Amino acid sequence: MTKRIFRSICIVALAVLIASVALIMGGLYGYFSGVQHNQLKMQTDLAAQGVNNEGIAYFEELNAKNYRITLVDPSGTVIYDSQVDPLSMENHFEREEIKEALANGYGKSERYSSTLMEKTIYSAKMLDDGTVVRLSIAQSSILTLVLGMLQPICVVIVVAIALSLFLAYRLSKNIVKPLNELNLDEPLSNEGYDELSPLLLRIHSQQKQLKRQSNELQKSRDEFEAITDSMREGLILLNPKCNILSINQAATHVLNTDQNCVGKNIITVNRSLALQEVLSNAIGGQQSQKVIESQDRHYQFNASPVFSDKMVSGIALLIFDVTEKENSEQMRREFTANVSHELRTPLHSISGYAELLKNGMVKSDDLKPISSKIYGEAQRMVHLVDDIINLSHLDEGAEGMSWENINLYDLAQNTILSLEPEANLAEISLNLTGAPVIINGIQHLVSSIIYNLCENAIKYNLKGGKVTIDVAENENTASVTVTDTGIGISADHQSRIFERFYRVDKSHSNEVGGTGLGLSIVKHAAKVHNANIKVNSTIGKGTAITVEFEK
Repeated sequence: MTKRIFRSICIVALAVLIASVALIMGGLYGYFSGVQHNQLKMQTDLAAQGVNNEGIAYFEELNAKNYRITLVDPSGTVIYDSQVDPLSMENHFEREEIKEALANGYGKSERYSSTLMEKTIYSAKMLDDGTVVRLSIAQSSILTLVLGMLQPICVVIVVAIALSLFLAYRLSKNIVKPLNELNLDEPLSNEGYDELSPLLLRIHSQQKQLKRQSNELQKSRDEFEAITDSMREGLILLNPKCNILSINQAATHVLNTDQNCVGKNIITVNRSLALQEVLSNAIGGQQSQKVIESQDRHYQFNASPVFSDKMVSGIALLIFDVTEKENSEQMRREFTANVSHELRTPLHSISGYAELLKNGMVKSDDLKPISSKIYGEAQRMVHLVDDIINLSHLDEGAEGMSWENINLYDLAQNTILSLEPEANLAEISLNLTGAPVIINGIQHLVSSIIYNLCENAIKYNLKGGKVTIDVAENENTASVTVTDTGIGISADHQSRIFERFYRVDKSHSNEVGGTGLGLSIVKHAAKVHNANIKVNSTIGKGTAITVEFEK
């Protein structure tokens, strides 16, 4: 804007300067032309007076270098000329100034010579004897006048231009200064040009509107971030080029990144080929999903295209942690396979013995052992089905089960009494320590916890070993600890012993029997009571499992 004002002022100043010079030179030229005409007339009058008095002899002593004097008789014949031989000159009767002088006593005219590039003015006066004396002088053209005054004109132009540039610079700065110093944050506080008031009022109004919209936008953004950050699922918003527009905390954890990734291409954050395939399908306008393993967990990536005017304008990427689901599916498959295997073994045994009996291939002495085998296998199947049913009930929760005050010490004592025959058969001693402790729980579930822990301690113990049940309490919890002196459990297996049908030593498990669901029942029953289970075991020295109940 400063340049435009500066340029405009300079152009106006230059135009005024040129116009002024033109007008002044025109005025001067007109003035000097008038003066020259008057002087020429006066000189003509003087010459006429001299010729009237002295005749043609007057011209002999006359020194008139600047003027051309011509004497013409009434017929137009040149009698005398101060510059040219009269005999060589043509008749002047038709000359305008001669005709006018003969008719009126005085005449004048102007003629331009294209050859000499100058104008000549003529003044003629009729004498007493009828002859006409004519004086002429070359009049300078306006170009000659300009060239003659070129030096002062150039000085004036240079001074005028310099002054114009200086004034234009100062003036443009002064004009723009109030505009540059406008306080746009507070438009109404400015003191400047009155013409700016409507603009400042408009700016003030728009600022209020923008501030209101900005606050609403920030509020919406804060609400959106609060909602998305509280989501367990990951949420990422992408533009069509797969640059990250927004990402919540859950998604940054999954992709092992932070909020600084906003604006970057998601491929630079995670180079998974499965993720690229999902995004490629979404860019093509199709919903897509893939389960991707990351950081030992399974995540399901759902990519949905966002359309605007039938064009994909963005991608919404949702990330779900499906690790538990995948593990549950894996456990279900393993459970189904294990149940089938566990049922198939006794069924094959029962079927084989029954086939022998059917075909009469069993001696009378072998009937009782075979019958015992069939009964044992059938009981094993019954226990397995009972455990599966119990686990199914525990999976559904504790609805319909009655809660009551339970003495852990009494339950432990009853468990020892019921397992004492089995312990004596295995040459294992059972011991109870501690004191009576009361908790609120479901009696048959708490009893199954203690029973299964003790039964496992007996089965996986060594001959002559010992099993100790300790009942203890502190300010907030009550605990039951079952300790054995058996084979122990390695650290690699300790986290999995509560899985269904999981066996640390399968060969030993087959020898001692059991369904493989005892510790699973312990885990689910403890979960119903919000109890914690701790395992401490050393290979060859034994195992201690503690269940802590909230009092």
